[in-house]
Amino acid sequence: MAACTKDRKNRLERVETDKTLLYPHPIPKTPPKPFPRNTLMATSSVGSTPLRSLHLASPLRKTPQLAVRACVTLRRSVEEIHNVHVERNAPKERLAELGVEHWSTWKTGKCQFPWDWQVDQQVYIVSGEVRVVPQGAKSGDRYMRFVAGDLVRYPKWLEADMFFNGPYEERYRFRAYGDD
Repeated sequence: MAACTKDRKNRLERVETDKTLLYPHPIPKTPPKPFPRNTLMATSSVGSTPLRSLHLASPLRKTPQLAVRACVTLRRSVEEIHNVHVERNAPKERLAELGVEHWSTWKTGKCQFPWDWQVDQQVYIVSGEVRVVPQGAKSGDRYMRFVAGDLVRYPKWLEADMFFNGPYEERYRFRAYGDD
């Protein structure tokens, strides 16, 4: 019995010396203090390095809905992920400033098709609505929905499926990189 304990102790000492070879800095003997239960952590994709913490007023274990809401607010929108800029209900002054009434017009009925943008395109939706599902997303997954009055800028190289549920009309122009 004593030999078994001694052998185990020797193995642990060897592991400790091996760790010092791998890590030139001293290894702390006590584990790091855990974060409070009411703190959400965002970590980097490289490892588990904390980027920032969000402290909630009440503990997560008591209010699970609060935890879900906090996680949802940290999730980026589809528009942000795919670099699509949208101004909802663009004011008439902004439309006049851009000269939207002189842009080309495109109309369609109920249809769907894949589309890829070779250049930046700025669109003002006159009537109808469009659902834009980026490539790689499932049809019912996350998508962008634009309706009449929205001013949208699609970036170059975006690939998506376009779904039109009824009559649709838009004014559009193509933009060079850096034009604003």
